[in-house]
Amino acid sequence: MSTLSMIAHGFSVSLTIQNLIACIIGVIIGTLTGVLPGLGVTGAIALLLPLSYGMDATSALIMFAGIYYGAMYGGSTTSILVNLPGEAASVITAIDGHAMAKKGRAGAALAIAAIGSFVAGTLGLIGLTLFAPPLAKAALAFGPPEFFAIAILGLIILSNLTGTSVLKSILMVFVGIMLGTIGTDTIAGVNRFTFNIDELQRGIDFAVLAMGIFGIPEVISAITEPSQDAIIQKVRFRELYPNKEEIKRSLAPMFRGGVVGFLCGLIPGPSATISTFLSYALEKRWSKHPEEFGKGAVEGVAGPESANNAATSATMIPLLSLGLPFAPPSALLLTGFIIHGITPGPTLITQYPSIFWGLIASMYIGNILLLIINLPLVGVFASLLKTPIQILMPVITIITLTGAYAVNNSLFDLWLLILFGVTGYFMKKGGYEPAPLAIGLVLGPTLERGLTQGLIMGDGNLLYFFIRPISGTILVITLLILSFIVVRWLGITLKKRTAEVK
Repeated sequence: MSTLSMIAHGFSVSLTIQNLIACIIGVIIGTLTGVLPGLGVTGAIALLLPLSYGMDATSALIMFAGIYYGAMYGGSTTSILVNLPGEAASVITAIDGHAMAKKGRAGAALAIAAIGSFVAGTLGLIGLTLFAPPLAKAALAFGPPEFFAIAILGLIILSNLTGTSVLKSILMVFVGIMLGTIGTDTIAGVNRFTFNIDELQRGIDFAVLAMGIFGIPEVISAITEPSQDAIIQKVRFRELYPNKEEIKRSLAPMFRGGVVGFLCGLIPGPSATISTFLSYALEKRWSKHPEEFGKGAVEGVAGPESANNAATSATMIPLLSLGLPFAPPSALLLTGFIIHGITPGPTLITQYPSIFWGLIASMYIGNILLLIINLPLVGVFASLLKTPIQILMPVITIITLTGAYAVNNSLFDLWLLILFGVTGYFMKKGGYEPAPLAIGLVLGPTLERGLTQGLIMGDGNLLYFFIRPISGTILVITLLILSFIVVRWLGITLKKRTAEVK
């Protein structure tokens, strides 16, 4: 069937009442997540995983995807009105967005941000529709050696997923792989690192770990760290119209931001955030009014807000076609797939076409919903900053504890959740990001299974992985990337030491 007929099938799936409600709930929660500083889209998805247990898989994934791209819309609201970015990807928007608000152009800034997000988000979705299926089809030729090679490549390039210290990230990846070895070996049938605890024979459940290391630290941080008092700029509905000059100056940055964001989204790491800084620098360089940047330039809002939405769509390509999450939020989306018994990757499009195309179609619908919802209700969303933390955090904690218990109906999982939560909080304080650990736990079993089965196929000869065309090519690319990372790290280290000596 052609792409057009399949996307039409996707719309028939996503436009059912059940899935449409899931999409609406997802984009509203996503917007709220973007509005509330500190929670973050990763933490929000982790905390809300329990709510999806009783849901249909397609509806649940549509809701989670809505949270992901909805947060990109919501983040601009508080950046512009309060100068308080709800998301890291909206930090750069605060510079010129809030400056416009102080000049009385808050409505125009919000409208430009929403329209730019819609335009670039749609461009990103067209790219996702066109590129994800052929990539997944090509990956169908993969066997155990190829999965081993791609898992190695994924671990190497995703080790610096968050853009922080490479050494700390690699350490977290290894911890994740080690956690993935706990439980019964599916090939040899022996227990490993279970310490005679029956509950550990089934291994560490990824949903419990994700809720623990991503969600609980957000709750602890919100309780222990002082919050900022928000001064919210008021916006009237009739002010939500940019003038002709503002529209004219925004159109090109929207499309440029869309292209920059889409390309950045195909690179592992915090692509949405990086794309906003690149887009801002690009617009400042190309603008006819560079002196206005920092003082309320509309291009400084249109470009970055377009870029982060396009990047969000692009990060779905490796997730859906290869099963590789290129950003922390997509790692949590991967969790959403796994807890519903679905493995994203090359076989997703053939085994679950309704889910694959329904999810993509729902993102087109969600983009339109966000434009409709965000503009009239912008004042309502901004006022949520006044929600007392004494109400919000206990509700989130109860949902998380209930969800962790519901995974296996096990009290042991609650203890694991608390253990991972406290550990995750101290990791956060020490600058150790949890995303590489989660990646290690996700890719570790694939790595081990691919290596073991590949060695069986090659009679124990490691060279077998290199003589197969696809796995050999991937492994050579991996070695080149690893060499580049090591050489760059050595160069930076030597440069720092030379500077210290001087």
